[in-house]
Amino acid sequence: MTDNSKDFELVNKYLSGDEIAFNRIVNKYSKKIYWHARRMTGNHFDADEIVQDVLMVLYRKLDQFKFNSSLYTYIYKITVTRSLNFIKKEKIKRLFFIDSKLNSINNSEHDIIEGILNKEKLERLDKHLQKLPAKQREVFILRHFEEMSYEEIAEITGKSIGGLKANYFHALNKITKMMNYD
Repeated sequence: MTDNSKDFELVNKYLSGDEIAFNRIVNKYSKKIYWHARRMTGNHFDADEIVQDVLMVLYRKLDQFKFNSSLYTYIYKITVTRSLNFIKKEKIKRLFFIDSKLNSINNSEHDIIEGILNKEKLERLDKHLQKLPAKQREVFILRHFEEMSYEEIAEITGKSIGGLKANYFHALNKITKMMNYD
């Protein structure tokens, strides 16, 4: 039985009322959702928030899954959308200085946790990823960390393969330069 077949079976079981099937989907994909969100936001707390959001959307809308792509692709479409929406919302907050005291508290907690959990190189890479435009960051993460093909990324994002390749090329060049200048 292929991985897609197993996933489709779990979806069908969940849609038939088997809550344990949904738990199995969550167990299988929550770490992947977390690490994609983490790389997009560069922050553990924000990534956790996105994971919860993605899982809630998945729980409510799994009945809309069409079975014409892999479950993995469906979940990543939701994750990418939620991550980009979160980033946009955070930019607006910063632009208007909303919750500035709360942000400084979260940042200091984030710094402490980062020092404990991450190695120096990963921290540098995460920092540099945040400097990339969102579209370049998204393609870089999906291609580099998730090892997805351009075709898979195009299916998730709805973007052309040529545009994705250009974004990845620019992201790779920028990351390489930033890592070399540290």
